[in-house]
Amino acid sequence: MRQQSMKRSRARGISLLGLLFWAVLLACGGVVVAKVVPTVMEYYTIQNAINRIAKNNPGTVPAAKAEFERIKQIEYSIQSITGNDLVVSKENDKVRISFAYERQIELFGPVSLLIKYQGHSN
Repeated sequence: MRQQSMKRSRARGISLLGLLFWAVLLACGGVVVAKVVPTVMEYYTIQNAINRIAKNNPGTVPAAKAEFERIKQIEYSIQSITGNDLVVSKENDKVRISFAYERQIELFGPVSLLIKYQGHSN
């Protein structure tokens, strides 16, 4: 009877190898998330900036690009694009601003992540 209860108690718990596997997997996932989140935040900052510019309905293309450059000086997180990267057009007497850019994020060694962002004003 005692041998039977000892066999059952040995099968319980998590192995050290299993614990290490999950720890490494979670650490790698955390590194990726920590490096991607700032680029996503930058995208939303750019999106909000062009929506504000389009809402003000600037009269000319250079005025829209200059307004973006002014916002870029205030919003320190915008680093991927400039006012010259914006495509400004008019649709039904409303200004439409669009943009597209890529961000390459170095993860470790030769491994990197390429994210393509694009957006337009509402």
